[in-house]
Amino acid sequence: MPSMPAAPQAPAPQAAAPQPAPQPAAPRREEPPVKRKSARNEAYYDTKSQVFSALIDTIDLSQLAKLDAESAREEIRDIVNDIITIKNFALSIAEQEELLDDICNDVLGYGPLEPLLARDDIADIMVNGSGMTYIEVAGKVLETDVRFRDNSQLLSICQRIVSQVGRRVDESSPICDARLPDGSRVNVIAPPLAIDGTALTIRKFKKDKLTLDQLVKFGAITPEGAAVLQIIGRVRCNVVISGGTGSGKTTLLNCLTAYIDQDERIITCEDSAELQLQQPHVVRLETRPPNIEGEGEITMRDLVKNCLRMRPERIIVGEVRGPEVFDLLQAMNTGHDGSMGTIHANSPRECLSRMESMIAMGGFTLPAKTVREIIAGSVDVVIQATRLRDGSRRITHITEVVGMEGDVIITQDLMKYEMLGEDANGKIVGQHRSTGIGRPNFWDRARYYGEDKRLAAALDAMEKMTS
Repeated sequence: MPSMPAAPQAPAPQAAAPQPAPQPAAPRREEPPVKRKSARNEAYYDTKSQVFSALIDTIDLSQLAKLDAESAREEIRDIVNDIITIKNFALSIAEQEELLDDICNDVLGYGPLEPLLARDDIADIMVNGSGMTYIEVAGKVLETDVRFRDNSQLLSICQRIVSQVGRRVDESSPICDARLPDGSRVNVIAPPLAIDGTALTIRKFKKDKLTLDQLVKFGAITPEGAAVLQIIGRVRCNVVISGGTGSGKTTLLNCLTAYIDQDERIITCEDSAELQLQQPHVVRLETRPPNIEGEGEITMRDLVKNCLRMRPERIIVGEVRGPEVFDLLQAMNTGHDGSMGTIHANSPRECLSRMESMIAMGGFTLPAKTVREIIAGSVDVVIQATRLRDGSRRITHITEVVGMEGDVIITQDLMKYEMLGEDANGKIVGQHRSTGIGRPNFWDRARYYGEDKRLAAALDAMEKMTS
């Protein structure tokens, strides 16, 4: 069990918790945060601090560590009830239950973050110091009433999170990337770099994994476009998913990997292991930052180079950020068909340009034409994901890399998303359009895997929908 936080001091007076913006209704544990808004004040936090201090003085940590989570929670609840009775705190039944939950979360979980982590409708949690927490729901950022006792409690929770994956965050190592057990991505930046207190950002993963069928329901892609993506994943096209921050690149990558055959050996390379592949034969690799002496770092490039010796059939790189792109392209071009990765870029053309730039960043002194020939010979399809200004996410391009013409990489769009305007509620209105290409460049590959008829049907249906 993680080490107990030290007994807190009574909190210094702070401004009242800010009133949050209205939040959309969602299942599971959304009501408690709403009820707390009126009840929580300085008196509540003062009472909680006194009870917490008495609990730390009373409880036997060595015995508690031997219990499972549920038994430990019951033990803490019993002791806290006794403390409340002995000290004669004036609390209603609802306030007492709330206090019990809060203290159990502080000791065994992630404190005030627990109610937010339990909600499946939240995409991001952003903590800006102990007194200010924001969430992203349905593409919109909203302020919450969640606050921490003080900055030391916030830092203690951050240390608890990162220690689970063998990392550390403190004054000597104030920046850290980590992940929660469910794969949610975590970034912590602590003082002295964060001036107003520790900044914690969590990119949450949904408990129910999204599928291409669900993306169709959300309007991110048409059924015909989803069929084309299924075929692209199935017939071992080399795919790069391009998009901006929060556009859904990792989600889309997870969706595409669902169509990989069960008997293929897949190796994933990530900075924080967040891909959740359903196939049985998967090896997951994760980078490692340097230790306090500045040694022992394992970079993404080290992982990609090493996994070439592990007899992979497909290599999947969670996010390509630097010179490892060269090794991934080499793998795509030397028998590891069906490899995939994501890149930050705003269009398919910009994605290809960024790949050139990342190869140059690695110190490779290759002529520009040679680099473009490597890219054109390795990448088959670029899929562009975009987050629109209304918060919705769309797959805006399915683009083929056809080859070279002179010094220029030639691409062709199979499908594009066109924005037509917005409705009365400010939601973007648009349409996925076929570009009329009936025989894409990967047609022979589709025929080799017996998917040519399904591909032809999907492209025909896409064209009829547009016309």
